[in-house]
Amino acid sequence: MDDKSPQLDTAVIQGKSNCLHFFACQADKLMHTALPSHSRVLAVERYGTSSWASTARVDTETPDGTKKAFFLKLLRADDGAERVLGEYMSMSEIYQTLPSIAPQPHGYGKCRDQDAHFFICDYLPIDHELPDPVRLGEKLAELHRKSESPTGQFGFHCVTFDGKLPLNTTWDSNWTSFFTRLIHDVYKLDVEVNGLWKELDDAMQICLDKLIPRLLDPLTAEGRTIKPCLIHGDLWESNIGTDVQTGEIYIYDACTYYAHHEKEVGIWRCEHHQMFDEAYRDEYFKNFEPSEPIEEYDDRNRLYSIETLLINSAHFPGSVTRNRALNELHWLINKYSSDW
Repeated sequence: MDDKSPQLDTAVIQGKSNCLHFFACQADKLMHTALPSHSRVLAVERYGTSSWASTARVDTETPDGTKKAFFLKLLRADDGAERVLGEYMSMSEIYQTLPSIAPQPHGYGKCRDQDAHFFICDYLPIDHELPDPVRLGEKLAELHRKSESPTGQFGFHCVTFDGKLPLNTTWDSNWTSFFTRLIHDVYKLDVEVNGLWKELDDAMQICLDKLIPRLLDPLTAEGRTIKPCLIHGDLWESNIGTDVQTGEIYIYDACTYYAHHEKEVGIWRCEHHQMFDEAYRDEYFKNFEPSEPIEEYDDRNRLYSIETLLINSAHFPGSVTRNRALNELHWLINKYSSDW
């Protein structure tokens, strides 16, 4: 840990209908100094949108006149400490693996005079249009190929958060059991919010007991192996940006873990996001082919998408994504029920 403390001048951001206050922050725990030594804050302004946090751009200047902008996220939540830790560790892992795909994270911690926690990283001049499928496929495949699990297993060394909800990232040498636990715990979160729906519960039990082993066990049958790859974990259009000058692709707001590489793009078949055009999946798989048995990769993609649908349902009670998860389960169960 670095014992240097970041300093952010008190600033007030004027919104259309309210003020967003960013108080002077001092980290309790940091991996890096959040701001360069003796930096002076020139301006703080609202930047971006988040359903679960306050976000801003912070413009700074060092004594030698060097100006630099940072992105600041502020969380006021009981689990804020765990969430900023998860984001910092996630983005650090991505940046260390492939610096050209992510903003550099600089710190996280507890605010000095507020019951809040922060995460801070480089500010990037990006737009938020849909990314180019070709470039995204190339860069994402590069990240996955270059990554190396520190344990050789699936999982991550801390809990990461998809939105405001925790993911079970406990290390596991077996992908089938890792994914089973991951989707089981996400389903529990959905039930806590939306209540028990017997039809969905029955389908989930078949999924956990029969469908997941049927689709995922063949990945490691007959001497085959799958590499644990570092995935972003929540890679939809709002977490991807394109540099307005260079066209470079960047990803951020990650909830990473080491997974089967195909898991990353299951989210791209979900209709509540804008990236469900098959071109995105096709371009990715041109750069990192599906695992054997290849003829079942689209069914695995459908299975992986169910976890995305369920966690969206858990975030937004009453969402149509819960019914879509059931429909996808029924489709797969109907296709494979004769195998058990």
